[in-house]
Amino acid sequence: MSENTEKFVGVEVSSKYLRAVCLNSASEVIDLHENPLNQEVGIVSQIIQFIEELKDKFGSFKKAGVAVSGLVDRRKNRVVLSTQVPTDIDLANEIKSATDVTVFLENDANSGGYGEYVQGAGRGNRDMFYVLLGDGVGGAIIFDGKLWRGNAGFAGEFGHLAINSEGKRIEEVASNQGIIARTLNRFHQDRTSSLYSLGEERITVSDIVREALNGDDFAQMMLERTGMFLGKAIGSVINLLNIEKIVVGGEIMEASETVLKGINESAREFAFSESYESTQIVAGELGDKAVAIGVALLSK
Repeated sequence: MSENTEKFVGVEVSSKYLRAVCLNSASEVIDLHENPLNQEVGIVSQIIQFIEELKDKFGSFKKAGVAVSGLVDRRKNRVVLSTQVPTDIDLANEIKSATDVTVFLENDANSGGYGEYVQGAGRGNRDMFYVLLGDGVGGAIIFDGKLWRGNAGFAGEFGHLAINSEGKRIEEVASNQGIIARTLNRFHQDRTSSLYSLGEERITVSDIVREALNGDDFAQMMLERTGMFLGKAIGSVINLLNIEKIVVGGEIMEASETVLKGINESAREFAFSESYESTQIVAGELGDKAVAIGVALLSK
């Protein structure tokens, strides 16, 4: 890659990996790079090392978007709440000092939502709501082509919506750990499932998705029920925003037909029919690159 080619770099920090994309001036993905996270090494030092690796792989660049899970204060370019990265340091400044790369920090759901809006399932729409399913559950709101951040910048925390009278939050049942926990709670009720041969200690969301795609009834049921939980909360979003399109992203959306079946069944029940009928609910199109693409676009 030519050193003089204009490029835009986006980095996603997750609990398991660091993933980066490089976009050209036409916002096309021209390169990507990924490293697994070492749980024995500090996250900040790994991000710094990763960015140095990206200079070798992508060529020289002077700024990059970095997306993390948690609350990001865009006014100060600081992470203020996160289980992923430390909040007692100025992360952007730490990276800049070590790499000479100016960092634009953003929430992962906002990043994924913007990526889908510009290049994925939201293309051509004016307004969109995005749901990101993973280690947590996040959301992003886009009005008239722009992220709506709210008064203090923290809008879109979809995962903290309550879905029953006891205050159970959508994140508790639809995050990766929530899906695994619910699967294990019913595990011994269906010993014919292909998941049973894996053993309780080894089951991952990837396993559940894979077996659902392979036709396993139990795995399909667990993902459809996840969709039904999501649909309750999405029904509230539809009633509140009457939004044009809702895009759902994350690993479990590899089994999108099953998950969307549950979402639509539940959302149809909990939303006003007129609002539901005027909203499209679809799976994301950018897969596991949505967050990195979005934060690269936002850092332009």
